[in-house]
Amino acid sequence: MELKDPMFELLSSLEQIVLTRDNCPVESEIQLQPAMPEPQRLREMTGMQVDEFAKVMGVSVSSVKSWEARRTRPSATAQKLMKLLHANPYLGRQLLE
Repeated sequence: MELKDPMFELLSSLEQIVLTRDNCPVESEIQLQPAMPEPQRLREMTGMQVDEFAKVMGVSVSSVKSWEARRTRPSATAQKLMKLLHANPYLGRQLLE
């Protein structure tokens, strides 16, 4: 039996909710979207402070600062969540509640 990462499962489910409308994938809209912005720009777009963004991303404040300074790159899971936040900027506020 293969064990799956619960965070990966959650993000996959969220991705399906955000990227699916009336059970129809919106592939054409995804391809037309500009590239996901850098972490700092995304954080500013969503109107979050560094500590709020870190909480939503499930990482430390120092990790977010490191991403913003381009010393490190977000993990694949963090990048996926950032894509979801880019697609729906209000998702971050909903996750904080």
